[in-house]
Amino acid sequence: MSEMEAKWMILLLSTCWMFCGAVNEFYSSTDHMTRLIDIRKEFARCLHGYIEALEGQVDALKRTLNTLEKDFDDAPEDPEKFISNPLAAFQLVRKLSRVWATTQEHLEGRRNTETLEKLRSTAQTLPGADDVDGVVMALVRLQEMYRLDPRNISLFSQVSHNLTLDPDETFHIAMISYHSHRLQYALLWMEETLRKLDEGEEANVTKDEVLYQLASFSHQLAVIQMPSRPEPTNGGLLHPALHKSLIESIKTWEWTAKYIPHTDTENTYEALCTGKRVAMTPQRERKLVCRYRRGRGNPLMLFKEEVEWDQPMILRYHDFLSEGEIDTIKTLARPKLSRAQVIDAVSGKRVSAASRVSQSAWLYEDEDPVVTQVNQRIADVTGLELQTAESLQIANYGIGGQYEPHYDSKLTNDSDFQLRGGRIATVLIYMSDVDIGGATVFPDVGAALQPKRGSAVLWFNLLRNGNEDIRTLHAACPVFVGSKWVANKWIRTYGQEFRRKCSTIKSD
Repeated sequence: MSEMEAKWMILLLSTCWMFCGAVNEFYSSTDHMTRLIDIRKEFARCLHGYIEALEGQVDALKRTLNTLEKDFDDAPEDPEKFISNPLAAFQLVRKLSRVWATTQEHLEGRRNTETLEKLRSTAQTLPGADDVDGVVMALVRLQEMYRLDPRNISLFSQVSHNLTLDPDETFHIAMISYHSHRLQYALLWMEETLRKLDEGEEANVTKDEVLYQLASFSHQLAVIQMPSRPEPTNGGLLHPALHKSLIESIKTWEWTAKYIPHTDTENTYEALCTGKRVAMTPQRERKLVCRYRRGRGNPLMLFKEEVEWDQPMILRYHDFLSEGEIDTIKTLARPKLSRAQVIDAVSGKRVSAASRVSQSAWLYEDEDPVVTQVNQRIADVTGLELQTAESLQIANYGIGGQYEPHYDSKLTNDSDFQLRGGRIATVLIYMSDVDIGGATVFPDVGAALQPKRGSAVLWFNLLRNGNEDIRTLHAACPVFVGSKWVANKWIRTYGQEFRRKCSTIKSD
């Protein structure tokens, strides 16, 4: 392959990577990430085919060159006398006139064109730089939530065939952490990079580069922590003792609460996500029961009801969806997820690149009998009117996917509010188990619900007097290990006048 062809290939692949990064956003859906396994195989197959085509092209060009050199191997002693011979002139001109045509035929061969087009097409399905950065940010989110040191992220390796990161990869994570203003994590990952280099691991990044960045990070963090400390004097490098103390301080995480402001809600949210629970009185614990319950909308239906929380009332219905229904819903949603922009389910606005954590799609009543069945079952169990309810939303969380604390109830400036009212109730259906993380937590009351495949959770966002129930502030914890699929059904207030009793009491 010539230098020009090599440059063309590099340009082609880099262009495709940039293009695909803007479209696919693999990191925002674990289902999309799973597709990368097949995409890798297909791209390798196409690339192998293109290499074979190029090798055939090179062989053909070599044959053309050999023929050319052989035909004109013996230069005439008297070129003018030689060319004056009409037969010699005819032969020379004919052969030379065919050289470029033959060469061009090899360069633009049909097989080459077909394999290159196939390679171009396959390259458009590859992840891009945004996906790499998105996965890094997901890793940092997990590190932040679950208080993980780079050397102790063993839970990842346990489920991933003991994978380890090389120094270039840890350096990349450090730099992305720095540019996203996570200075403490940047310092930890840069320290890990230095450790790997000291142990002799090969890398493109040099030790000098790492030491420079490490000194810069340490100095910036020292200024944040100890603004009165004098500037470093040893050639701009931070004093080793101070650097060591900073690393140890970060690893204990003692400084996090001191130097990064957190509200009580944020602290409770993180505590619930990491497995801590709020103690309940024995009287309240006795209310958390399991029972068979007839449907509120259809007394002939029998549901397995569990009281997950009493204030506010949060109910879980086990075996709400069958395995077949789950598979059908996922199958219906997947094509839409691959085309969907990432939308905030509460505000309805497109989510910024920094906070993309899931992909969402909507399934409508007439799309499939299974959607109709699920909607009817929701009506049966809640006893609420679904004519003004929103369509069934399907979400697949990405790597480290989470949702910050929020309320489901819509505000009065919602464009649909005048037509359908606010979101009176939420039905959240879990369509997968999650190995670690992914809980739905209510920070203001201390409730934490673990995803359980096939179960549905119900709570009311509005009090009987129509006001927002502030206790329903909830969040989705980051998915540590596993894939999280959920279906949401938001039920609106209009049409519920005879389905749920109203009250004028302020506390109701």
